[in-house]
Amino acid sequence: MIKKIKFDCKFFKGEIPCKPNKLRDKNCDTCDEYKIFDKKILIIKLGAMGDVIRTTPLVVKYRELYPECHITWVTDTPQILPPDLINEIHRFEFRSIYKIKNKRYDIAINLDKDTEACILLSEVKATEKYGFIWHDNHIDVATPNAENKLITGIFDNISKKNTKSYPEEIFEICHLKFNKEPYLINLNMNLAGKWESLRKNAENKIIIGMNTGCGTRWQTRLWPDEYWIELIGKLNDNNFYPVLLGGQDEDERNKQLSAKTGAYYPGYFSLEEFIALTSNCDMIISLVTMMMHIAIALRKPLVLFNNIFNRHEFELYNNGVIVEPPTGCDCYYGNTCKRENHCMKDLKTDIVLREILTLYKEKF
Repeated sequence: MIKKIKFDCKFFKGEIPCKPNKLRDKNCDTCDEYKIFDKKILIIKLGAMGDVIRTTPLVVKYRELYPECHITWVTDTPQILPPDLINEIHRFEFRSIYKIKNKRYDIAINLDKDTEACILLSEVKATEKYGFIWHDNHIDVATPNAENKLITGIFDNISKKNTKSYPEEIFEICHLKFNKEPYLINLNMNLAGKWESLRKNAENKIIIGMNTGCGTRWQTRLWPDEYWIELIGKLNDNNFYPVLLGGQDEDERNKQLSAKTGAYYPGYFSLEEFIALTSNCDMIISLVTMMMHIAIALRKPLVLFNNIFNRHEFELYNNGVIVEPPTGCDCYYGNTCKRENHCMKDLKTDIVLREILTLYKEKF
């Protein structure tokens, strides 16, 4: 009997009955639902969370190329990924890694430069390997297509000259062509329904979610609180409904901004609920942070504040605009400002409002 088991069938579960057997009493030797996976693909992208989101266009691409493929993803933040489009989502921990290292894949990709991620790709059994790998006790490239991304991560002066978006770069690393494949995200529709009350509160106004913080790593991205206050007033004057958004790090700031302006601040929530809340906004204003990626994944028109990063790396899918200090920035990927007066103070509210109104006319 064991010789008749089709271990390569896409429905095979290993130690429990498969779906055709469980629901329709079919056994391997007589089953007419037998199918194999086109390709078995492993993606290693641990973090940060925003980088995980903006790597998901690869899933869309591989589903187009190999409709019956099996995709496994290893990450530090499994909750952000859509389980209906990725067969296995594993947190980077011993049990998962032990299992992955003892399987075989057709394609294995590592897009992290962390030592542990590179070592994992070097140890995985795969016919094709792409991205960053561990070789001779240091990070290396699995194929020459990853050289440019490795170099731009090491040398700022070369990184500044880059003109490709992040999705373009990772598709190139994987020997693929980027054709505006979209971001994916795990959206809980039940929680999204809970926040439909936001629409009632807005009384038919356009809801503009404003993510006021940027985490703790690069504080040089922050926009002055007094500018947020001024912008909220101008949004109210133009019949928008501003909503303050953020995580625990932004909680105190948002409470103060709400108290001074009357703007609605719902509080901070779990990641799952934060995504659901964001899905009920019409437009998003954000610094370069996780919110930017969530907004793009949810296909929300986006006004993106940027100063310290290369603007070419952001793919907004023709659904947003990047606003920057007109005086430029001297702090490329810097966490301290070189100027006496911070460049973000040169990004005035009139500039931001003009871009919001322009985007509004285009999208609504």
